[in-house]
Amino acid sequence: MIPADTGGGADMRRGYMALSTFKKRVDDLLTAFEKSAGGSAKVAGHSLSAATFGAGEFPEAKTLHLQYERVHERITALSKSLGLQLEAMQIAVHGVDVTFDNLEDELRYRFHEIRTEVNRDRDESLNPQIKRTNDADHTDAGY
Repeated sequence: MIPADTGGGADMRRGYMALSTFKKRVDDLLTAFEKSAGGSAKVAGHSLSAATFGAGEFPEAKTLHLQYERVHERITALSKSLGLQLEAMQIAVHGVDVTFDNLEDELRYRFHEIRTEVNRDRDESLNPQIKRTNDADHTDAGY
């Protein structure tokens, strides 16, 4: 227990208020992010067909489209990862607020799911052995 003459109670109240303010900011940030153009659902919905870049005997169009697909794939993955990490932070801040012993089982499970998915995606992106679906780095542009 913190002695009364040290002002520890006031510090605890300030700490709780700071945590509550931080939690509200994280909640608001996650909500705003998912509604924004950077939200994973909206980013994934923006794609262009190969015909957009040109058709016929125009090998540069094929190369440009493959590069576009590669970048779009990575931006979509980054957006998804950011959303998941914000959700995990939201759960973690709530866990600190209610103490982790009192955190609901569904939230514990969701936190574990997010952590597992983010770590798996990171490991896959760092592993050069994994075959990518987009072959933009290995394109014969017709030369």
